[in-house]
Amino acid sequence: MSYHWNWGVLLQPVATGEGDTYLGWILHGFATTAALTLCAWVLALAVGTLFGVLRTLPGRGPRALGVAYVSIFRNIPLIVQFFIWYFVVPEMLPVSLGDAIKGADPTVQFFVTSVLALGTYTGSRICEQLRAGIQAMSAGQAQAGLSMGFSLAQTYRHIILPQVFRRIMPPLTSEFLIISKNSAVASTIGLLELSGQARQLVDYTAQPYESFILVTLAYVVLNFMILRIMGWVRRWTARPGLMGE
Repeated sequence: MSYHWNWGVLLQPVATGEGDTYLGWILHGFATTAALTLCAWVLALAVGTLFGVLRTLPGRGPRALGVAYVSIFRNIPLIVQFFIWYFVVPEMLPVSLGDAIKGADPTVQFFVTSVLALGTYTGSRICEQLRAGIQAMSAGQAQAGLSMGFSLAQTYRHIILPQVFRRIMPPLTSEFLIISKNSAVASTIGLLELSGQARQLVDYTAQPYESFILVTLAYVVLNFMILRIMGWVRRWTARPGLMGE
């Protein structure tokens, strides 16, 4: 089988007459994937922290809520969650709100849905990592904070969570990387992120090798940026002499 390589096709104007090039499609997909990854990561960290703390609080109520969240979002396939957020959730809301969501700009709708799906799914994984980190700490840490007059919330905020986040920085970095790769699932509901743009480029140019080689390199660049950012965060938050830092 002979294949005609043509890297120059990336600089050709797109056939849709939008005034862009095929390389511009890939760059737009890269920007969309980067924005989606960052927004979903922020949501995942916030939700995962909330439910991770609930899973370690005294009392059955908070723990049951945390268990329910993890059981639902971690055990349902990610692609199914995308479809639920996009197709089912708007139908379950009040009619006026559901109609407003369905009538919104499709690109915004695709993006917001993808952030919610990726963020809540990854948050369930971060929840368990945070819970394990809290339970691995000595109980004396929390008791010392309470004996000093801190409330339970202040103890978590000022004593427990800062130490736990430093402990679980490696798995948090892994989750950040996983979000960037899971973002490819967003193309199933119509979001033209990197993989979606690559498939569109193949449809218009019939040059699959060039398209997916370029997208592969784009993912490598994005994940390298994530590793650099998380490496800087780890060094910035490190405390010499504490926990082997």
